[in-house]
Amino acid sequence: MTSLKQGELLVRWIAERRESLQLRSVRFIVFDKYANIVAQHQLEFPQYYPNPGWHDHDADEIQKHADLCVENTIKDLEAAGWAKASVKVIGITNQRETAVAWSRKTGKPLCNAIVWDDSRTKNTVAHFEQKLKDTGIEVKPGEWKKGKDGIEALREITGLPLSTYFSAIKVRWMIDHYPEVAKAHEADDLLFGTVESWVAYNLLGGVKTGVHISEVTNASRTLLLNTTTLQWEPSLLAFFDLRKSILPKLVSTSEVYGKIAYGALEGVPIGGLVGDQQGALIGNKCLAQGEAKCTYGTVHIVKSDHGLLSTIAYQAGPNAKPVYALEGSIAVAGSAIKWLRDSMSLISSASEVNDLAAREPSTGGVYFVTAFSGLLAPYWDPGAAGLLIGISQYTNPSHIARATLEANAFQTRAIIESMKLDSGTDLKHLKVDGGMTNGDLAMSILADVGGFGVVRPEMRESTALGSALLAGAAIGLFGWDLAKPETLDEVNTKGSREFKPALAETERQKKWEGWQRAGVDE
Repeated sequence: MTSLKQGELLVRWIAERRESLQLRSVRFIVFDKYANIVAQHQLEFPQYYPNPGWHDHDADEIQKHADLCVENTIKDLEAAGWAKASVKVIGITNQRETAVAWSRKTGKPLCNAIVWDDSRTKNTVAHFEQKLKDTGIEVKPGEWKKGKDGIEALREITGLPLSTYFSAIKVRWMIDHYPEVAKAHEADDLLFGTVESWVAYNLLGGVKTGVHISEVTNASRTLLLNTTTLQWEPSLLAFFDLRKSILPKLVSTSEVYGKIAYGALEGVPIGGLVGDQQGALIGNKCLAQGEAKCTYGTVHIVKSDHGLLSTIAYQAGPNAKPVYALEGSIAVAGSAIKWLRDSMSLISSASEVNDLAAREPSTGGVYFVTAFSGLLAPYWDPGAAGLLIGISQYTNPSHIARATLEANAFQTRAIIESMKLDSGTDLKHLKVDGGMTNGDLAMSILADVGGFGVVRPEMRESTALGSALLAGAAIGLFGWDLAKPETLDEVNTKGSREFKPALAETERQKKWEGWQRAGVDE
């Protein structure tokens, strides 16, 4: 009988995935010390759209699919000759703003999760905008700020604006519209968390152990975290009328939170939790100030005057200082391609969008504002709706496919323009990752529209790698230390390809002005 190989491996668990062409799935990946993928398994889970603008997930289905991914990956790992004991630690990354509500007593969801891109909460946002205008926020005992001062106070505390995007708005909507959630809230039976909180809760023992935690990059997307103190902000709990008992214990991005309580990896520690975009930042090894994946890392809070978000990049341990970043988020990138596939039947698989778009050298004057759930950074217009403009008898499916790829490029450029204004630095290269980056045409269009080089690494699982690096660093695996970037020198040293702009500057500016006129110009 052949013995299985023993070694040191680490895994990254994608609790939910929103990256462009790999839509709505759970994935489990096993890495070695060089970031080679040793084994992996991915499963799509159901999406629910019960009303226009609504987007639900069943939290139990997420967990069941995640557990199945683990079992299948470990089978593949052993089939490849590795012992499962070689897996030393796991990290978890997730869609950050998706809100889950469950019962403290039963450990079961009280309703479907509301997904990050859901826009049903527009009226809730309008209510709190009015409250912010009329009543304001108590920033100190007896000191209130309202109106424009209130808006600035909210940004000062959280780095965020009021928006349907963020989780506190979603859980407030749940309490207001689902009697079972309202009842649990009043009875102190309600537990609230983003997806990493829900998955960690289950893996670490569920209702038996009651481990209810959230790490700071996810917590920073709730509108409830004071990003200076790294504590839940009492004035915001009062503002949104939420009980503190619903909130998880705050933890850092890289530490041992406990050990898995069941299944093929029972006893393996969980050592990393991180939001998906911050995971990609770390996976690209952007750990020093000035390195960028559309984000600038710094040990001081960064403020934006041009529509970007101030956010926490990571906290490399419970006693470490947090690292802050500027971020711009696009509401719809891959979902627009999914719309071409599922709703319009223009393509049969997401990867076909590049081939379809390549049949025409231009969009034929078509612009596609993919505001399926409003526009996020830097516009912040929750009322914006999707718009196809410039259609004529000449327009064919290839023009629309190309306009879809250009829409992502235009929105990326808008964020980059804001970053340039905030940082005073011109961008020469943009590192990219995610499913959409697999398309050469999509990357060429991004370079042409943006006027900058687009660098695509050969190993593009940057988000996956980020959570794995955090988990490994938590136990000192391979000598990794996020405070010493040189300890990661052997990680992901494979090559990359750069897409350079080929479009003349006059044509690039003409296209950019056309996009602005298409309905996104402030």
